[in-house]
Amino acid sequence: MWNEGQNSCISLGVILGVVLLTGLMRVTFRRRVFSTITRIFVAELLATFQLCCCSHELQVLVELGPSNPSWPLTIIYFLSLVHGLTLVGAVSNPCGVLEQLALEQMPIGMGILKIIAQMLGAWFSRTFMMWIWKPGISKWHYPERALKCTNPIHIALPEAFLVEMLCSFIFHSTMMHFQEIRLKFRIHLQAALITFLVFAGGSLTGAVFNPVLALSLHFQCFQTLFYNYFIVYCLGPSLGIMLMVLMFSHFLPWLHNMNRNTKNA
Repeated sequence: MWNEGQNSCISLGVILGVVLLTGLMRVTFRRRVFSTITRIFVAELLATFQLCCCSHELQVLVELGPSNPSWPLTIIYFLSLVHGLTLVGAVSNPCGVLEQLALEQMPIGMGILKIIAQMLGAWFSRTFMMWIWKPGISKWHYPERALKCTNPIHIALPEAFLVEMLCSFIFHSTMMHFQEIRLKFRIHLQAALITFLVFAGGSLTGAVFNPVLALSLHFQCFQTLFYNYFIVYCLGPSLGIMLMVLMFSHFLPWLHNMNRNTKNA
């Protein structure tokens, strides 16, 4: 029992270290870099780096925890709070960039820049976590765990595609309606929503609904089963975003105007 508790403390320490390191780098770049474009690029890279690194260590922490199913959900909730507090201003998800592009809230060039930064952050996170795990600070920390494909998809491909699409649709459509809520309440709502989606779809696909996070966590699976993983973790969430934009920006306003015109007639 002591070993399990000790290993859990080590994993929590790794997560805390990643958050502190990323925060320090964020403050340093903010003070030394004056170009707006460079600041946006670095902020997006560091945010994605933090998200992916913590998610890698979260997988270790879940394995170390008790068999109680509330344990991983509790950790996910509090990690989501930490990300909500520290990653303000960054998207950390290509689907979020796609949403802003579809709603014409961001220039195409800026969207491409953010996605490139996210891809780099995801790649750096894998390299960094393999370096952290290499000394073997516990028996659960070894670099080979990042070099094997642990398949998170436990259902048929079409169903997995639908799960990731629905998770993306629900998350982004809900967050779009949370924008008017004060930040200190919104981050709790966001954390609760992420926890609920992981509870609902985590045992089916992992409920990632973030292409760069999926690429970082399951890079080896993308290599061996590229098309399956591209369809589930890239096309699925992206289609969820497109459906959300079509529904709330086009279909529902069109339906409202049609009903109003009918009443006036």
